[in-house]
Amino acid sequence: MSEILTRLQAEEDALVFSRFDETDVWVLGCLLADTARAGQAPVAIDISSPDRVLFHYACPGATPDNGYWIARKRRTVFRFGRSSLAVGEKLRQAGKTIEEKYLISEQEYAAHGGSFPVRVKNVGVVAAVTVSGLAQAEDHAMVVAALQQLQRQQNTADT
Repeated sequence: MSEILTRLQAEEDALVFSRFDETDVWVLGCLLADTARAGQAPVAIDISSPDRVLFHYACPGATPDNGYWIARKRRTVFRFGRSSLAVGEKLRQAGKTIEEKYLISEQEYAAHGGSFPVRVKNVGVVAAVTVSGLAQAEDHAMVVAALQQLQRQQNTADT
C-alpha cells in the first residue's frame, strides 16, 4: 500500500465514533461552516445518511455545480465505505477510472476528495460528510479536520 493510501486508511481507522446523532450533525456542520466562512472558502457542505440530508450549507461563492459534486462524492462513500479521496487514489494508482474498474458511471460517482464516511463503533458507516468547492485535497482536509475536532469534543464530554 502506498504512503498516501496508508495515511488515508489511518485517518479512517482513527475517526470512528461512539455515537453520531442529530446534535453531533449540527455541531459538525457548524464547525465546517464556521471554518469555511472564516477562510472565505466558496464551498458547499453536506452531511447525509444513506436515506436523507441531515445538514446542508452553501457558503458565498458556492455554485449549483458543487451540489452535483457532493451527490457524486457521497454516493462513492456509501458504495465503497471509504473516503472519496481514498477511492480516487486507489484508482489512480491502478491507472483506471471508476467506470473502467467498477462499471459504474462517472456521472453518478466521483472518485475525488471531499467526502468522508462517518463510522460508529459496532455499527458501521452511518453518514457521509462532504465538502465541494476547493481542490480535492483541501475539501478532504477540511472534512477530516472538522471530524477530528468533533471527536475531541466528544471525548472531552465523555470523560
